[in-house]
Amino acid sequence: MTGFGRAEASSEGISITVEAKSVNSRYLDISLRLPQSIQDKELELKEIAQDRISRGKLNLNVRINKAETGEPDVKINPKLVAGYKQLLDRLREAADIKQEVTLRDLLQFNDLFISREEDEETLETIWEVTKEATKDALDQLIAMRKQEGKQLENDLLKRVDQIKAKMDKVQELTEGRANEVRKNLLERIHNLIDEDLVDEERLEMEVAVLVDKMDITEEIVRLKSHIKFFREAIEKEESVGRRLNFLSQEMNREINTIGSKANNSEISQHVVHAKESLEQIKEQIQNVE
Repeated sequence: MTGFGRAEASSEGISITVEAKSVNSRYLDISLRLPQSIQDKELELKEIAQDRISRGKLNLNVRINKAETGEPDVKINPKLVAGYKQLLDRLREAADIKQEVTLRDLLQFNDLFISREEDEETLETIWEVTKEATKDALDQLIAMRKQEGKQLENDLLKRVDQIKAKMDKVQELTEGRANEVRKNLLERIHNLIDEDLVDEERLEMEVAVLVDKMDITEEIVRLKSHIKFFREAIEKEESVGRRLNFLSQEMNREINTIGSKANNSEISQHVVHAKESLEQIKEQIQNVE
């Protein structure tokens, strides 16, 4: 499911902003954008996310603001500054230029500054604040996904009820159908074969086998059982995406079997409508965690 969360946390003048975004995906796929100072914490951040989210394509973006500390992110490279100063002085003497070397002249060189290396205490502060902001951002994302999930739950329950209603109609149509099918088969066989050549006992047995093969009572019972488990799974608080996917596959199997065995146009219409609802369910549960 889609979701978004943004949180900030700060300590000792260091402020961390974390944005968490998620989109639909069958599996959990986490991507991170981290500042250099916590690049080595990538696996630990992924573990924090995995403890809260089990499905979806998740993107975490972490930004650091140290403006309140008053310390710049760079520092001067004194040896390089002195080296450039000597180089410019020699150039000035060679060109017989009287003007002294100025700060502006030195600033023409881009490598006079180097990144400031964080001390262990500062790195620990950054990491602790990052964890706090990440958890808050993920909690916001989860809250948003739950709102979407409630709407999705209502839609899935509506569609699974549609399938059950169609199967109730099919079950009504199958009541007493075995005797009718047996009677029709016997009539057709007697019309095609000379009655003197018919072994009535063998004929009854063969017809009974055919009627049994056309019976869909067992499939309807199994399908309704899958529907019951589907509804129970949706109402659980735990992750049920994979379970719903499995149950939808089993429901599809039973509906297909009912359609192939029914040999009845009215039943076939109900089966087609049930399959339409099931296809919409299968599409929707790809978004369920």
